[in-house]
Amino acid sequence: MTVVAMSNVKANTIKLDKWLIGSTLTILILGLLMLTSASMVVSERTYHTAFHFLWRQLMFLGLGIFTSIFIIRMPVKFFAKLSPILLIFTLVLLILVLIPGLGRDVNGSSRWLGIGGFGFQVSELAKLSFLLYLCGYIARHQHSVQTTFIGFVKPLIVLGVLGILLLLEPDFGTTVVMAAMSLGVLFIAGVRIRYFFGIVLLALLGFAGLAVTSPYRLQRLTTFLDPWQHQYGSGYQLIQSLIAFGRSGLTGVGLGNSIQKLFYLPEAHTDFLFAVLAEEMGLLGILAVIVLFIILVYRAIRIGKKSLDKQQFFNGYLAIGLGLWIGLQAMINMGVNAGLLPTKGLTLPLMSYGGSSLLIMCCAIAFLIRIDFEEKANIT
Repeated sequence: MTVVAMSNVKANTIKLDKWLIGSTLTILILGLLMLTSASMVVSERTYHTAFHFLWRQLMFLGLGIFTSIFIIRMPVKFFAKLSPILLIFTLVLLILVLIPGLGRDVNGSSRWLGIGGFGFQVSELAKLSFLLYLCGYIARHQHSVQTTFIGFVKPLIVLGVLGILLLLEPDFGTTVVMAAMSLGVLFIAGVRIRYFFGIVLLALLGFAGLAVTSPYRLQRLTTFLDPWQHQYGSGYQLIQSLIAFGRSGLTGVGLGNSIQKLFYLPEAHTDFLFAVLAEEMGLLGILAVIVLFIILVYRAIRIGKKSLDKQQFFNGYLAIGLGLWIGLQAMINMGVNAGLLPTKGLTLPLMSYGGSSLLIMCCAIAFLIRIDFEEKANIT
């Protein structure tokens, strides 16, 4: 796949990463297919049309493609300069979402800002805006980050402010992903090991404290360990997901033939789409999705490493951070669906229903494409 002369570059043809683009398109198409299968029954019952969720997802995909075209045509350094403004804008939105009447409450969490007939999940933007800020900070203060504790901890203070706002929604899953992603990028940047592991230990203790001192988080943790003790309460969703996996076999029950999506498994088209995929496509489908995400994450990290080798530091850290983000979120979602991790409200990237998630993920892929282009075109 090729692209010709994106911004300030001579009209030479640059070959883009076909594995990155191919794996992304395959995940997207498979996601739309499974979303349609998982949502048709609930869509028909609720909205009297089988494709309500599919059309909304396609609309956000169109918006994501439009936004991606803008990102691909702009130099990455433009977003490095814009990142502090974007971060402040995100902080304002995170505060607004907590204000009654502005924030939209869904399932006990106030994570959405109502925009007309749609809701935008601000936490999705928070992941991207903070990553842009973090990579810009590291690129500007690399020596300080690598040698001093103050240089290392400054961006983590900003992360702490974001984390507090996210926990007030509450959105524990996004906070965990952002913390892990940020620490991963800082580790790649070469921070001192004693600082790194000290902060990791504090973060683990902090998350453990949040989990055991919050009644609903403690309930999720105990339910995950033994869902059958709460089979008609907090353990119901996980049990239904495990039943879906239990019915999967090698090739599954066939596309469209899932039983669990027929009002047994709550949120089958959103956070638990992977369970429906497992039931309908079996072990082969599960492995195919895992391999596709491995390819995507590997190519992202490879693009980042090549950029770092050419001293394109912001580009390199951003590509690696995006790869870590996508990989972590996919791993957590799959682990939750399979009963290997406590339940978290995280989508499967590029696949689960959710306009905000899809839009931001399209932006993430666009950044990877642009970074790949700049590395190959030697743009500094």
